[in-house]
Amino acid sequence: MFCKNCGNPMDPNAVVCVRCGCARGTGISYCPNCGSPTAPGAAVCLKCGSALTTAPVTGDKSKMAAGLLGIFLGSLGIHNFYLGYTSKAVAQLLLTLIGSFITCGISAVACEIWGLVEGIMILTGKIDKDAKGMALKD
Repeated sequence: MFCKNCGNPMDPNAVVCVRCGCARGTGISYCPNCGSPTAPGAAVCLKCGSALTTAPVTGDKSKMAAGLLGIFLGSLGIHNFYLGYTSKAVAQLLLTLIGSFITCGISAVACEIWGLVEGIMILTGKIDKDAKGMALKD
């Protein structure tokens, strides 16, 4: 088995490539069967004939859970904590909690709209990956 991103040989039980750090099954540059470079958009490897297209790798985060967290608790950034975007989540949390004292609640309303919009974007598929780049489960 070879990494589809860098062509490095991989252990069949490996979750990520030790050379480039990409998750197993991600990448389109090399054949996972023989490790030779592949043409962009090719369906089969020209060297070994192995199929190059596979089902997309999905993570363990739920699109429904993230979307509902964004809609109902979005001003606190809970959906971003759930998806692994901790910097953005901390910014939302601080703007809501500390900023509301300074701006008399205006920043809290802005963060609620921000969270609502992100929750809707998650549910409609505009935001479809977590912080690790893994696709969200339906």
